[in-house]
This record gives sequence, structure tokens and C-alpha cells, in this order.
Amino acid sequence: MSEDNKDLVRRWVEEVFNRRNLDMCEEIIAREYIEHALAPFGHEEPGRVPGPEHMRRTVGWLVDQYPDMRFEIEDLISEHDRVACRIRSVGTNTGALNGVMPPTGKTIDAYQTHWFRIDGGKLAEHWATRDDLTAMLQLGLVAPPGPPQR
Repeated sequence: MSEDNKDLVRRWVEEVFNRRNLDMCEEIIAREYIEHALAPFGHEEPGRVPGPEHMRRTVGWLVDQYPDMRFEIEDLISEHDRVACRIRSVGTNTGALNGVMPPTGKTIDAYQTHWFRIDGGKLAEHWATRDDLTAMLQLGLVAPPGPPQR
């Protein structure tokens, strides 16, 4: 069971995000999906969402900003109905950031963790922690701290 659950997350990364095979969402994402992660600058509260459609929108939102975005699984662990993974994400910002800020043309290379609950052989619940500060520093949206002002 644990390896099957890990395979689901591998397919989520490789098929859905890296290959942009959005038809795979129907196969691996539960219809009733609970999202705990709010997109940066998001306007919707997390909660119950229509799983496959939500995932297609999430991929579209990300790819609109970073068309060459790639995820690489660095760590993957599973126990019972939970899977946790640490992902390295690399992509160049050539689309409007969050649909409003002009593209920077800069590349991000940052980490994120994703936790999933598996139910009925599908991804049913999701939590995420992203290193958005590193990405914003790399994009030049936030200035790194400097020496103290006197």
C-alpha cells in the first residue's frame, strides 16, 4: 500500500506537473478533494474543492507564470494513508506573476513540501509549505536584508 501511495504522488509530479497531462487529474485526484494550501496572493480560502478541476486550474495558474517549470522529487516518504514529499521547483518567470505583475524573466530554484492523504487510491487531501521568500528574492520582488542603517 505504501509504495502504491508513493506512486500516486510520483504520477502527480511527473504526469500532471512536468508533462502537463491534465487528463491524468481524473485518474489520480479524488472528486471531493480538501485543499489546505492557499496559493501565494490567493483570494480563495482553502477547503473542499472539486479535485480534478482544482488541480487543472492550479497547474494552469503555475504554467501561465512559469511555462518551463519542472518539479523534481528530492524526498518521498509514506506511512499509512499519508505521503510527504520534498520537491525542488525550477522555472523561468515569463508570464505575468499572479496574472497582474509583469514577468521578470528571472529563474527561480526553490523547495516546497507537499503532504497528501490518500483515499480510495486517489489523492484526497493536500497541505503544502513553499519557500516563497526564496522565490521572491530570486525574482527581485523582495530585497535581501542589508547592513543596518545608521
